[in-house]
Amino acid sequence: MPAPDRPLDPVGSIKTKIGLLVGLSVLAAVLVLQTGQRAGVPAWLTVPATLAAALGVTAWLARGMTAPLRQMTAAAGQMAAGDYSVRVATGSADEVGRLARAFNTMAADIATADAQRRQLVATVSHELRTPLAAQRALLENLVDGVRTPDAATLAAALAQAERLSDLVEDLLDLARVDGGAAVLDLGPVRVADLLSAAVAEARVGGRDVALRTVVEPPNLTVRADGARLAQVAANLLDNAARHSPAGGTITVRAAGEDGWWSLEVCDEGPGIPPGQEQAVFTRFGTADPAGGGTGLGLSIAAWVCELHGGSIAAVPSASGARIRAVLPRDPEATGPVRPGSVDPALAGPAPAPAPAGSDGSASPAPHPVWYLKRFPGPAKALQVPHRMNPAAGLGRPVAPEDGPGTTAPTPAPALPARPGAVGALTTELWPERGLTTAPRPLLASLAIGALAAVVLPDREVGLGALLVLLLSGALVLMTARYRTRPWTHLSAYLSLALGALLVLRAAGWLAVLALLVVAVLVTTALTGAHRLPAMLAGAAAWPLSALRGLPLLGRTLTAMSSRTLLWPVLRTAAVSLVALVVFGGLFASGDAIFGSWVAHLVPDLAWDGLILRTFVLVVVAGTVLAACYLALNPPRVDRLALPAARPVARAWEWLVPVGLVLAVFVGFVAAQASAMWGGHDYVRRVTGLSYADYVHQGFGQLTVATALTLATVAIAVRRAPRATARDRLLLRAALGPLCALTLVVVASALFRMAVYQQAYGYTVLRVLVDAFELWLGLVVVLVLVAGVRWSAAWLPRAALVSGAVFLLALGLANPEGWVARQNIERYADTGKIDTSYLATLGPDAVPAIVEGLPADLARCALPDPADGGWGRAGDGDVLEWNLGRSQAAAAVGALPGAGTSTDRSRCP
Repeated sequence: MPAPDRPLDPVGSIKTKIGLLVGLSVLAAVLVLQTGQRAGVPAWLTVPATLAAALGVTAWLARGMTAPLRQMTAAAGQMAAGDYSVRVATGSADEVGRLARAFNTMAADIATADAQRRQLVATVSHELRTPLAAQRALLENLVDGVRTPDAATLAAALAQAERLSDLVEDLLDLARVDGGAAVLDLGPVRVADLLSAAVAEARVGGRDVALRTVVEPPNLTVRADGARLAQVAANLLDNAARHSPAGGTITVRAAGEDGWWSLEVCDEGPGIPPGQEQAVFTRFGTADPAGGGTGLGLSIAAWVCELHGGSIAAVPSASGARIRAVLPRDPEATGPVRPGSVDPALAGPAPAPAPAGSDGSASPAPHPVWYLKRFPGPAKALQVPHRMNPAAGLGRPVAPEDGPGTTAPTPAPALPARPGAVGALTTELWPERGLTTAPRPLLASLAIGALAAVVLPDREVGLGALLVLLLSGALVLMTARYRTRPWTHLSAYLSLALGALLVLRAAGWLAVLALLVVAVLVTTALTGAHRLPAMLAGAAAWPLSALRGLPLLGRTLTAMSSRTLLWPVLRTAAVSLVALVVFGGLFASGDAIFGSWVAHLVPDLAWDGLILRTFVLVVVAGTVLAACYLALNPPRVDRLALPAARPVARAWEWLVPVGLVLAVFVGFVAAQASAMWGGHDYVRRVTGLSYADYVHQGFGQLTVATALTLATVAIAVRRAPRATARDRLLLRAALGPLCALTLVVVASALFRMAVYQQAYGYTVLRVLVDAFELWLGLVVVLVLVAGVRWSAAWLPRAALVSGAVFLLALGLANPEGWVARQNIERYADTGKIDTSYLATLGPDAVPAIVEGLPADLARCALPDPADGGWGRAGDGDVLEWNLGRSQAAAAVGALPGAGTSTDRSRCP
């Protein structure tokens, strides 16, 4: 049964898994979207919740799919540090699971190879030390005159040299095995002569054993490499002699039958322990670690047998060890692969035809060469051989005299892998620094989301919204990495002041603007951004934190799902809920006042209400959790910057365009002066427009021109040379007047809007445009200061702070109330008023309307109660209290005829 966090493990294809992942994610998104729409949840809640559902399903499924890859990455790092014990745990049946299992096999092979390497150093050192010590002692005795150089002494020295030679030959054979190729010099070999020579060599060793040879038929002759077969016989006899008891008998038996022949060596020693039959043929494998030897003899014997197309194995025996090798009588006739032993597809290509000689005749066929084809496996000295012609150019044969110093072709070095865009983002710009789990931010975010789900639905924006905002800000501030910096403190104070507008003013658009500016302040403080690109990247990092924080969320959920933490939390929550329901219900039914409080606090548990509250919980908790991740692990946004400035080579290349723009500004200022001095008659005579139409005509263009001027200054600063004092003076001389004339444009735009509003009335939109143009003028002043100081690092943050202060001042000034008062004053001067527009204003304008207009006209300027008005000004509970709505309710309550419908046909 698959694990809960890996439901797709039984699926055997990664393509199918990806298809299921996409399909289930889309299905989850559609279900959430349809549920929200049918329950009447607003789109600004359903869209984030839908994305969160799709991302949640994707993360849940992808986490199990990529878990083996993550484990392999970590294991590879540990292996690079020398730890080969780590393994990848996976039950996946797809290509990734098979790769993980192959990785485990590779890790086991590397661990075995590393252990063998260490064992080789120790064993070879031990084997070399004994003959070298004996030879050194003998030579010292000869030098000191203790012994004479007679035949016996020289024979002893020769025996030690031969022992060293045998060990070196074993190591050379091992090098040939590792090289992956070997040469066989095939020729007729009489088995009886081969065994007689091997037995004679074994008797020279001086071991107290008897050797018996049996060959059937006595004249058995095979085609093989005589030197290699002699090596096999010598190794088998040496191994048998080493383990035979004193006075024991070693039997060597050879027999031939049906194109095959066998070589069997039996001794009377302790035998091979059960379960070690295969291990004795592996490199450094020994049945008795105390028996001595390098553990290479039988491994090399197996290599030679396989090289001839045969095999070797330990045959069960009643006493002693019984090793049998089965070989083809003619490897060329039998083929390199024994029938039925291996898959024919593993055999190598057929021999290529012999190339023609220089005279056009066919070259004589070279000696047949047998190449060793190697496959990965734990400590296998030899794998399946296959036949190739060296003339085909498919490899270089390893000559018998080749040793460890032989130089093999060096493969081209692999190019380093380049990280992709996502890899560069996560490793360079946004690495995860020292985070393992974060249960407290997760639980606190869920608690804030639950609070928002209780207090926000079915309530107007007021104290409840401010409470959620304050708790969220406090949580984010406590988890912030840069919480001690002065900029963070300033941003927190400005955010708190802007958040207070949720309670002071009832205008929805003002609340939206305030929250947007708060978001920019928060992201700038959390990321520590200074430059404009970094500030924009920081603002984008908040929603991106929902993706970047998924690994941390997964680790946190995994850690919290342990029984030691999960069950105590669930148990405590269940007991607390039961206690709250029982005692709360008792006191609510026993006291009417307490019951009314409970009625206001207990949320609506209808189906649609539950769905809405669920969406609020998900969106608010997700937003706060993303901000917490941004606070815990902010990206290095200051590494994002515009490309390095490339100043032009000649000053006139930037000075001419800027000079033309400056000339246009001078012409515009001259036109404004002529209109001001010529008066209305001059404007009408020249343009045919009234002065009000004239001033309204270009307000939008002037606002755009102000913004473009700032862009022009930025481009000129990047392109103009600034290396010398003359370059900087020229830059100041050109851009300073341009910024000064831009302030004239700002003043002209504000003057135009003021004249137009006096003629056609005031609106909130016109006031906002005025405020925006005024803020652009302030930014131009800041640019002038930066030019004088020749330092602009502080400019982006100063512009942000000034924008936040402007918005705060605008909110405190009550723009809707100010617009209402200005229209009422205009009505007192001209007798003209647009009551239909005043009726679209919110509760913030109501006190000014009621105070400044007659009762009948004031009712015309207020929303009709029959149409729902502008909200429940004083009917809500304390959680939706708002100063603007409270003052509006008091003003409407004092108005004669309040609450009755108004005949709109009689309103001006």
